[in-house]
Amino acid sequence: MKKSYKIDVDCPVCAGKMESAAKNTTGVKDASVNFMLLKMKVEFDEGADETAVMTAVRENCKKVESDCEVFF
Repeated sequence: MKKSYKIDVDCPVCAGKMESAAKNTTGVKDASVNFMLLKMKVEFDEGADETAVMTAVRENCKKVESDCEVFF
């Protein structure tokens, strides 16, 4: 399953950090961030709990960029 989420981030470098953090989250098959659209697309591993995975994505993103936000 693939979904798109709104994000809040200040710069493209920070967006890249968020993308890397999301990709390295358990339950995420793939992730991409579009800084211009302020969107993150996440493809989940089969059977993954979307809410639990996105909570972990948000936490991981905050570790690399404390001012970012992922809305889900």
